[in-house]
Amino acid sequence: MSQANQTVAPKENTRGRVLFASMIGTTVEFFDFYAYATASVLVFPTLFFPNATPINAILSSFAIFGVAFVARPLGSIIFGHYGDRLGRKGTLVASLLLMGIATFLMGFLPAAQGHWTVLAPLALVILRFAQGLALGGEWSGAALLATENAPKNKRAIYGTFPQLGAPVGFILSNLIFVVLQTTLTAEQFLAWGWRVPFYFSAVMVIIGLWVRLKLVESLSFQKVLNEKKVVKSPFSVTMKHHWRPTLAGTFIMLATYVLFYLMTSFTLTYGTTASSVEQGQATAKAAGKTFNAEGFVPGLGIDRPTFLTMLIIGVVFFGIFTMLSGPLAEKYGRRKFLIWVTIGILIFGLAWTLFFGPGQAAAMAGLIVGFTLMGLTFGPMASYLPELFPSNVRYTGSAVAYNLSSVIGAAPASFVAIALWSAGNGSTTGVGIYLAIAAVLTLVALFLTRDTKDVDMEEFVE
Repeated sequence: MSQANQTVAPKENTRGRVLFASMIGTTVEFFDFYAYATASVLVFPTLFFPNATPINAILSSFAIFGVAFVARPLGSIIFGHYGDRLGRKGTLVASLLLMGIATFLMGFLPAAQGHWTVLAPLALVILRFAQGLALGGEWSGAALLATENAPKNKRAIYGTFPQLGAPVGFILSNLIFVVLQTTLTAEQFLAWGWRVPFYFSAVMVIIGLWVRLKLVESLSFQKVLNEKKVVKSPFSVTMKHHWRPTLAGTFIMLATYVLFYLMTSFTLTYGTTASSVEQGQATAKAAGKTFNAEGFVPGLGIDRPTFLTMLIIGVVFFGIFTMLSGPLAEKYGRRKFLIWVTIGILIFGLAWTLFFGPGQAAAMAGLIVGFTLMGLTFGPMASYLPELFPSNVRYTGSAVAYNLSSVIGAAPASFVAIALWSAGNGSTTGVGIYLAIAAVLTLVALFLTRDTKDVDMEEFVE
């Protein structure tokens, strides 16, 4: 056979490279995202809103936290456009760079005083918006990297690896905060210690870029190119022809988002708030500060290093059950498995005050149960959402669904929970009901959606 007639097999990504590249990218992205989330509770209220009451400072900090969620749908459209037109690889590199640069620059922001009284919070808003744009494009690309390169009967298993980046990034970020808070004085931590995780993100970005630059395009996207089925406007095509799976995917993710941000940002605020005015005054006196009792709402009164450690223990369960969810979703189907997990989230919401009432032991049990449910619901999403869409709009469709859900689920979760807690004068009954309502809406979406276990992702092109 002549050399001209020989068929050259297309290059494929190795299994190890796919799994590591999908996980390292989301680990970096979520590390950066959580560094902000933790700082928004521990530092930013004091640093950027020094003249506000404690509860208003926290609400202002969380309002800026929510800016990223507003940016995420825009990021999904921008990165989805290039991901479906030019390819997954370059888009993933760009999203990682944007997140890394925005997070790194946050570490240089000055406190809101003097000329920076307005400029510092404004710069924080801009950088937070950039983080949201980046994460809007990152998740879907990482999910496609894993699932489009997976054997047909292992997509849910491969899909758990980019999902694993969430607990890994969370653990790394909060471990650094725990070490800093236990080794530095309160003054040192507020002055410069909180900046260390933001600087450290640069190292992780370099590792992520090195791995991703070695990737080749998936066979699914190569098929789209070979058959000349690249669409001119992926977003327009998605909204015109695939709005039903987009809407369904948005609500399928709803309970997952609400659960996660209640378990992380809200519980960190609630858990570390003094349980009484007396405790607050004693804690402030020991730190050489003045306690402002105006607008005080009682929490659990657990010191911050201890509660961060409790969160890390809970997130270990998040990671373990994320990995276990893949084989279970592969065996029983994504839809059926997620229906049962969402029923579990509904029950957990109704039982919320049994866990997050007085007592550190009960709170630890609540964190373990909540994060276990989080792993079980989050793990299958990286396979389920992409499988709802054909290859030529898969990046855009899954990204828009995932990130629209962030607007209605994640963005208001911490803010609404704190408002309900404040309105209840320390009671978290309303918070649990809020989670239960989100679970009901997700159940409705799941019942109205087909299972996608047997979809052929390479042949599913329109």
